[in-house]
Amino acid sequence: MTLTHEIGHILGGWCCGAHLTDFDLRPWRLPYSFFNPDPHPLVTLWSGPIFGVAAPMLIASIVRRDWMWFIAYFCVLANGSYIAISWFSGDSQLDTMKLLKHGAHPGSILVYCIVTIGVGYIQFRRQCARLLAPHDKERQRASDSMVLR
Repeated sequence: MTLTHEIGHILGGWCCGAHLTDFDLRPWRLPYSFFNPDPHPLVTLWSGPIFGVAAPMLIASIVRRDWMWFIAYFCVLANGSYIAISWFSGDSQLDTMKLLKHGAHPGSILVYCIVTIGVGYIQFRRQCARLLAPHDKERQRASDSMVLR
């Protein structure tokens, strides 16, 4: 989740002409990216949560396996939760406060959180039940062949 989210910030920044000055994508640390100058900070900032949801969903739609949908819906839920929690925390170093500082409408953030948390929770829960349910190999083969159609 954090990798695709941060890659989204980096791609968004590059696409709108920002100059990447520093970044860290190591999984054992909180990833970050800094741009200076960043002519369109809202594009850079929104690119993280949008790409953080879109990339795993695209990969899952290509791979078409239950375990990949599990990961994709986790990323959807995690991105929405991160934006919501960072809003409540009020920490100026987190994305939501930066979005608000640069002019994002609170309603757009609210809609993003409602959609991603709502869809993410329902689908992630469904994938958990599907992956954890006892089933035989014949049911698994039938499920995999249906997904490939």
